[in-house]
Amino acid sequence: MKFISRVILPLLLIIYIGFETWLKLHHQSLCLATGCKLAGELLRFPSIYLNYLGLVATIAILLLGILSIFRSSFEKLYFIALYSAISFESIMIGYQIFANPEPCLFCLGVYSGLILIALFSRPKYLLYALPAIFSIFFALSDLAIPKNQSLIKKDGLYLIASNHCPHCLKVKAYLAKNKISYTQLSVTSPSVRYLAKSLGIDAIPILLKRHNGKSTIIYGDEPIISSFKAKKLNPKNDTKRLPLLKNPNKLYANPNNGGCKLDAVEEGNGCHEDTPTINLR
Repeated sequence: MKFISRVILPLLLIIYIGFETWLKLHHQSLCLATGCKLAGELLRFPSIYLNYLGLVATIAILLLGILSIFRSSFEKLYFIALYSAISFESIMIGYQIFANPEPCLFCLGVYSGLILIALFSRPKYLLYALPAIFSIFFALSDLAIPKNQSLIKKDGLYLIASNHCPHCLKVKAYLAKNKISYTQLSVTSPSVRYLAKSLGIDAIPILLKRHNGKSTIIYGDEPIISSFKAKKLNPKNDTKRLPLLKNPNKLYANPNNGGCKLDAVEEGNGCHEDTPTINLR
């Protein structure tokens, strides 16, 4: 059993990772799922180096496994290397699962191989490690991880707003009064907050208009309302773009033009006027 778990299975895993590495070097892959691309985007270096790292780790597991068969002093090092690899792959797989509905199939194959090696090596050690592995997945599931998905899928108006922000409610009331349809993107979603902050905007409400592949962004209650009043826009029949504001840095110089701080939880005076603390959750 030791020979199978510490020599045969690691060797098969090395061949599996090596074959995928060869394919990547020739611009191919065993897996074409979006999870594979997502895994590559998470890295600070080209994804091919992750394959090299996997090869090095698996070769180390193989060598330590062979040595542990003949000398018990290498037993601990073997299991340290094995469960370190399992922990690393658990984080990679867990992030993909919670950030993207389609995880990398190649990563799942590597993860399955490592689990099989652990199971055949010493089943009780895997049983001991299960709480730690589950803790990794539980911790990742508990984090507000932005989803790998499109928030703006078609032409129209999109309002990033909260149900408690008075500036957001002011804009919503105006849109409702003038029968202007829109899609609300709630700031309770980490993906929405990430979108807004990636645009360099840290206050709500934010209006995004998409038309023929072009997008225009306006933020602050008065600028949003003024843009409709000035152009008398209706998203159902308007073919013009919403006007870009000339000096967005001065949007909140006057509290009446304000908005609420873009955070999951407001602390202090989040709005740009005398309003109470707002919990956007």
